Amino acid sequence: MTGTTKPAIVCLPNGPYHLLNEAEPETVPNLENSKGEALKAAWGVALCRCGGSNNKPFCDGTHRTNGFTDKKTTDGKLDERIDYAGKRITIHDNRGICAHAGHCTDNLASVFKLDHEPWIDPDGATVEAIVATISKCPSGALSYTIEGVEHRDQDRPPRVTVTKDGPYAVTGGIELASPPRGEGASLEHYTLCRCGGSKNKPFCDGTHWHIGFRDEKN
Repeated sequence: MTGTTKPAIVCLPNGPYHLLNEAEPETVPNLENSKGEALKAAWGVALCRCGGSNNKPFCDGTHRTNGFTDKKTTDGKLDERIDYAGKRITIHDNRGICAHAGHCTDNLASVFKLDHEPWIDPDGATVEAIVATISKCPSGALSYTIEGVEHRDQDRPPRVTVTKDGPYAVTGGIELASPPRGEGASLEHYTLCRCGGSKNKPFCDGTHWHIGFRDEKN
């Protein structure tokens, strides 16, 4: 993804995501009005978020017929950042914005423990291993602090990745015009629902796992 201006994503009401690769309007080739004046438009693409497009990841208008709504239905009770302080590192976690990709529990079970309370043990592995694992968190639910400095974001080029049978993984600080983010959420990386079923729209909440969302073309 390249461009002279920083990309942006707009959530169209009850419709697709509009990925604006060039947010500043540019002259459209071979198009003019009745006065002979060149017309300008922002350049972008419409990405499906209802889960029903037959041309995934692009929108084909299915949201108009399959009853898709962009309403957020979560009660917000999980939107709370909790700190887990260890000897050398403090891990920050907000379950309310987790996409349940499983990178933490699958790769470092000694720290991120399913079905345990507390579920995070900041002394369960080396700091280096913890940092490497948190860096893979796509939703921004996890971050960490070392010696009083919080590390929440990364330095990456702007990119939207269409994950296999899952959400859009956004990195590089692409601006998102949306409702307020969760507590402690990253502005550099986040995950957007594309199955249509998340209760925390526009963000992914892992519902694609439960409803069996598939994108055979990706």
